Amino acid sequence: MLAGSETPLNRSILPSNLSPLGALPARFRRPRVLIVGCGDVGQRAARLLVPRVRVLALSRDGSAAALGALRAQGIQPLVGDLDDAARLRRLAGIATHVLHLAPPPGEGEGDPRTRALVRALARRTPPLALVYGSTSGVYGDCGGAHIDETRGLRPATARARRRVAAEGHVRAFGRATGVRTSVLRIPGIYAADREGGTPRARLLRGTPVLAPQDDVYTNHIHADDLARACVLALWRGAPQRVYHASDDSALKMGDYFDLAADLYGLPRPPRVRRADAAQHLPATLLSFMGESRRLDNTRIKRELRLRLRHATPASGLLSHA
Repeated sequence: MLAGSETPLNRSILPSNLSPLGALPARFRRPRVLIVGCGDVGQRAARLLVPRVRVLALSRDGSAAALGALRAQGIQPLVGDLDDAARLRRLAGIATHVLHLAPPPGEGEGDPRTRALVRALARRTPPLALVYGSTSGVYGDCGGAHIDETRGLRPATARARRRVAAEGHVRAFGRATGVRTSVLRIPGIYAADREGGTPRARLLRGTPVLAPQDDVYTNHIHADDLARACVLALWRGAPQRVYHASDDSALKMGDYFDLAADLYGLPRPPRVRRADAAQHLPATLLSFMGESRRLDNTRIKRELRLRLRHATPASGLLSHA
């Protein structure tokens, strides 16, 4: 449920007949939401939106199977590729709201995909709102401090710097066009019904975690709660506003894996000192263990009025709801 509503969408966050949309011909009155990057979270958001709004999704995969899977969920697919700017022109004026969840390229320092998207959206009447799903990695290491959305950005990896570039394109688009742009900074996403969405496989492999004295704070959000945050931001997000899309937990990484092990009835992972971690862990995992922060989620609950279904992973790791 969204903010306590018993319907897929609370009527208070959708246009009524008294809104400017209500004066349009009936065929245009229904809001049209374009989801760019309609993977797991995008499809969860779409399920909340259908059938109250018309949902479209940009699909890089033009196969019959991929397009049919989207149509089966009530989503109208549009074949297109963010890496092919010329084919994005058809997106101009197509939607009243845009949810952008597509990642930047896997290499380089900028994000030409987001730049191409906002340029396409600006070619005709722009949408009323654009919500971008970024990452909490834009802050870099904060030494375990509690931080809110006013914290300065210090991205330490190329991956995080690409997200900073994407945020810049989104916010510049908002300033230039008056579109209500919002950025969700997202930590680790989990869900029992999400591919790779729990620590179970890692626990079964016996992958070590850091010893308590070397451990880092990490942040989480259940995929269903993130989908709710995305939808609420489309209608309630303030212009040029950043939100931490995080739950209420403040767990160290090792404690998160210990919690999951206990819930699943599996052995807790072994602990290693940071000085020895490189012998046991790949570089990708080590990079995540080099940053520690605790996200303040007051703004998303106060301004978007998001009510978390899973306030901590203790609730969400076993849930399939």
